[in-house]
Amino acid sequence: MSESLEFLVGRPVKERADAARNREKVLCAAARLFAEKGVEAVSMDAVAAEAGVGKGTLFRRFGDKSGLAVALLDARERDLQQRILSGPPPLGPGAPAAERLDAFVAAYLEYLFAHLDLVRMSETASPGARYRIGAYRFWHRHVALLLAEARHRCDADALSHTLLAAMSAESAGVLKEAYGQARAVAAVTTLATALTTGL
Repeated sequence: MSESLEFLVGRPVKERADAARNREKVLCAAARLFAEKGVEAVSMDAVAAEAGVGKGTLFRRFGDKSGLAVALLDARERDLQQRILSGPPPLGPGAPAAERLDAFVAAYLEYLFAHLDLVRMSETASPGARYRIGAYRFWHRHVALLLAEARHRCDADALSHTLLAAMSAESAGVLKEAYGQARAVAAVTTLATALTTGL
């Protein structure tokens, strides 16, 4: 578990000024269309037309709609990562591991439910897509470090994947739909507490 969280934080890529402008136009157009029509109802062609860029530019830059979803989520994920690394406790450093884990669960689920369709698309674009996203590696390492601190000699890496499975867009989305958001958050928090206490 020596991999530092700081090295897993997503960093904006340096790009030419015209490429940055096109990227911003595409992301703004996609965000607007997704908010108006829903993620599933918007085609890449519609995003290109709304942004005023060629379809080739859009596909070369983002690949597909799931790549576009990942790009739209990037800034929000980096914000949460920074709050984990240097924000106030209990989400940031300075609180006991179990409290930090509960705060992470609450903060992550708030982010997830605010962007559920985009996260679902980014996580399910292809088999294993969720685990290849850089942000997932950060979340996994963070949870594993907290579990190892809270409960010595536990299998923190495997337990981290287990907790994060309950926080996937598919799983958490089903919980929210069936029981409501507050109950979904309470259920996942109860699971996190059980993992830190060994109950």
